Amino acid sequence: MIRKLAMWLVCFVALIVWIGFAAAQMARPAAMKTVKLSNGQEVFDISGEWDTAVENLGAKSKYGAYPQVFKITQEGNSFTGIRMKDNPPPAYGKAGSKCIQGEVDKNGLKKLEIITGAGHYLPTVSTISEDGNKIKRG
Repeated sequence: MIRKLAMWLVCFVALIVWIGFAAAQMARPAAMKTVKLSNGQEVFDISGEWDTAVENLGAKSKYGAYPQVFKITQEGNSFTGIRMKDNPPPAYGKAGSKCIQGEVDKNGLKKLEIITGAGHYLPTVSTISEDGNKIKRG
């Protein structure tokens, strides 16, 4: 009788543990941070430091990509970003120089322009990932 009870108890504990693991795997990612503007509109908050992988395009594509950190500050629905460190040669761009600017709305990025080290503005089509941790091109 005691063995039968012990076996049922072990099975019950195993079932509880299995349910716990299943529930943990179904957990949803955290929602994107938002900020409420003075006019009552709620928009995405992308302020902070972002690790990036900058891709060289066009004639400089042979130099590949390099890591960079952008510090984004947001005022209302507009934002600007600066480089936190110098770009490696042959890329231009010193630490503290402006690297991106744009606008956000309740659905994510409304407008994004990349500012090259040489000062050229490149409009891009980008989206923010569901968890709010990545900005994806295209």
